[in-house]
Amino acid sequence: MVEKYKSYNINNFETIPQHPLFDKQMIEDVKIVGDIYPFKTNNYVLNKLINWENMPDDPMFRLNFPHRNMLREENYDKLKWGKTNMTKEDYADLIQSIRLELNPHPAGQSSLNIPFDNGEKIEGIQHKYHNTVLFFPSHGQTCHAYCTFCFRWPQFIADNDLKFQAKELSPLINYLNANEQITDVLITGGDPMIMNSKILASYLEPLSQVKSLKTIRIGTKSLSFWPHKFLGEADSEGILNLFKKVIDGGIHLAIMAHFNHPVELESAEVAEAIHKIKLTGAQIRTQAPLLRHINNDADVWATMWQKQVELGCIPYYMFLPRDTGAQQYFAESLDSALSIYRTAIRKVSGLARTAKGPVMSVTNGKVELLDGQNNEYTLRYLQHRDQDLAYQLFKGVSDSESPKWITDLIPLNPSQEIFFK
Repeated sequence: MVEKYKSYNINNFETIPQHPLFDKQMIEDVKIVGDIYPFKTNNYVLNKLINWENMPDDPMFRLNFPHRNMLREENYDKLKWGKTNMTKEDYADLIQSIRLELNPHPAGQSSLNIPFDNGEKIEGIQHKYHNTVLFFPSHGQTCHAYCTFCFRWPQFIADNDLKFQAKELSPLINYLNANEQITDVLITGGDPMIMNSKILASYLEPLSQVKSLKTIRIGTKSLSFWPHKFLGEADSEGILNLFKKVIDGGIHLAIMAHFNHPVELESAEVAEAIHKIKLTGAQIRTQAPLLRHINNDADVWATMWQKQVELGCIPYYMFLPRDTGAQQYFAESLDSALSIYRTAIRKVSGLARTAKGPVMSVTNGKVELLDGQNNEYTLRYLQHRDQDLAYQLFKGVSDSESPKWITDLIPLNPSQEIFFK
């Protein structure tokens, strides 16, 4: 019998079966931090992924449950005081002001790379690279559970001004037909796999008919947080048949799966779900950010990559946490990230060395950190809005003791300033 999905959020947090394991301070922390960052978990995460004997330090617990250090101390104190002393309206204003301090749209998500049609913005679409478009369908702007580090946390809060989504598909179809150089569409969110097969088909089937389109990618955490999506739910067969139909129609379908820790790959359910997806002909590529408190250990990454290869997946990216939300809590320094990546990649066979890293997703594209010593760093763009700037080496220098992002660097040579704009 397939387990039935049951979710928990900040409003019914105290009803989770493991709630008696939380002490008074942890409960208060979840409720206060959960007013800023969205919180959502489910019965699979609670029962299969979290080691409750190791809370609160268990990596999957940290991945799913808000922690007080995700907020600066002064903001935590303001919220704690305001929760009992402010009017409802004033407290809502405080929440909004803190959220706006957290760079809710990193890399210019809401203002840059947005295509236009007859002078009007096409909502829910980003054309960041020459041949790749990102699409944010409104039906896919939630997840089976939320990651505490998520750089798209504004998609999940009750503030439509901070959300980024498309309410219909036709503007994307028109844009693709008018720009035949676009070969790849990444359907993202949120999590598109929150959709049932009928709704997902209403996106995938019309896209499959665009002559210039070669690849459809689906960014998802469902394999980790709810593998039952593919395993015998009433709609599982419909999802898998849809994947096969898309592939049989000549489109390459790539599932961009998010795995943050080897624990997520240990259950029989996830192994079976991966197997079923691969039988459709879809390819599974894996990616994740490097996160303090969760996976900042070379052995963790080496184990994770090797297990992914064993299951038939392709390791793709080791990212660095974007400059939004609780980056200060999760981000390693550039030096530490480079050391962890190099140590991990040396431990695995060539089949797992497909993982690029450490990589930053910045305004102009994806920057790979190649080397660093004495606060001087060698980098290159794997992708850039200006194709001529991709795969050129450039150097940056920092006067910070612990740079974590490209904005902590300045050009070593003034002639390379263009790479930092």
